[in-house]
Amino acid sequence: MFRLGLPELAVVLLIVFFLFGAKRLPEMGKGIGEGIRNFKKSIKGGDDSGEKEKHA
Repeated sequence: MFRLGLPELAVVLLIVFFLFGAKRLPEMGKGIGEGIRNFKKSIKGGDDSGEKEKHA
C-alpha cells in the first residue's frame, strides 16, 4: 500500500530536519528513545531494579 523507499525516506527526513532544526533533533530522539524504553518496561511488568534484588 504505502511503500517507503530510500528516496521517499530521505525526503521525509529532510523535511523533518527543516521543520525542527538541528538543535531539537537530538532532543526529540532522546525523548522517543526514553518513551520506547519506558513502554518496554511497562510491557515486561516493572522495572529492572526489583528483578535484581530478587536474584541477589
